[in-house]
Amino acid sequence: VQLQASGGGLVQAGGSLRLSCAASGRTFSRYAMGWFRQAPGKERAFVAAISWSGGSTYYADSVKGRFTISRDNAKNTLYLQMNSLKPEDTAVYYCAAAPTAVATTETKRYDYWGQGTQVTVSS
Repeated sequence: VQLQASGGGLVQAGGSLRLSCAASGRTFSRYAMGWFRQAPGKERAFVAAISWSGGSTYYADSVKGRFTISRDNAKNTLYLQMNSLKPEDTAVYYCAAAPTAVATTETKRYDYWGQGTQVTVSS
């Protein structure tokens, strides 16, 4: 499956952004999906995950209550709504697909990755 992330940009602290990830090539609804991020000098980190039905989700503690992951299987698109953004949310955000029904936080379970979209939050 090919993944194309978009929607990043520059926003002030407290603002919002919505990231999108368009999927093509294989049956999108057969994959659990996730968002990860990588800040400069740091390892890639889990942000959020969603099952292939959209019925279950997981979030990193650092984004709980501020970020919402969702998917539209009819449109082959994954979303990440980010509210109350903080400077520490600044990173390149990646979407990824795992060939499993259940949502997973494990990076190694994801076989397909998008190219990343930059999110910069100014203080």
